[in-house]
Amino acid sequence: MMSHWQRYRVAFTTIAVKEVRRFSRIWIQTIVPPMITTALYFVIFGQMIGSQLAPIDGMTYMDYIVPGLIMMTIITNSYANVVSSFYGSKFGRFIEELLISPIPPSLILIGYITGGVARGLIVGIMVTLVATFFTDLQVHNIFVVLSVTTLTAILFSMAGFINAVYAKSFDDITLIPTFVLTPLTYLGGIFYSIEMLPGIWHDISLFNPILYMVNTFRYGMLGVSDIDLTLAYGVIFTFIAILYSFCLWLLKSGKGTRS
Repeated sequence: MMSHWQRYRVAFTTIAVKEVRRFSRIWIQTIVPPMITTALYFVIFGQMIGSQLAPIDGMTYMDYIVPGLIMMTIITNSYANVVSSFYGSKFGRFIEELLISPIPPSLILIGYITGGVARGLIVGIMVTLVATFFTDLQVHNIFVVLSVTTLTAILFSMAGFINAVYAKSFDDITLIPTFVLTPLTYLGGIFYSIEMLPGIWHDISLFNPILYMVNTFRYGMLGVSDIDLTLAYGVIFTFIAILYSFCLWLLKSGKGTRS
């Protein structure tokens, strides 16, 4: 007879492994496209356009945008993995099996988050390898690099979970990434320093949470940031706490999963 902890460990491992196998089986659709897309960004923005631009914070434009592009792939892939997987479980009507099982909702949530984090970090690593063909990468603070990438992947995995819960069709899982996530990402300081913006736009940018993640990661890689690191980590942890609580409430209440 297994103890509660043994059952929970088996349940978590099953969900997490399923999630990782899910995106790794179709690696040509989940891992390769971000590598190709990012390589195009490096060629077009980094080399063709960037070579005509003045240095930012004492470094070339190519070097400056690399951390932001890596972070962008982590954000989009961790989000995409959970939103597509959890909605697929709703569409296939096998989410009920998890909901009626003696597994805590928190364990189900963490299992899906683990899959999103795994995909986000793996794609991030692959994109980083691509970046080595275009620039000499450096790491200013490895702790900051590892912590902010993991925290960001966790945050956007939960955001993808929320999208999946409320989605009623496959079209719904593309609306938020297209009309919310993509604009916030592009306006999150990936291609520019917010110090280059005029007053009002600089202040508006401070309400974009992605700005804090991109700049924290840029500090970890290059040692420069437009945002105070303490404030940035505070924003990230606050969003994680809020989204985790909301995701847990959605699971416990059956919102969007029980009909």
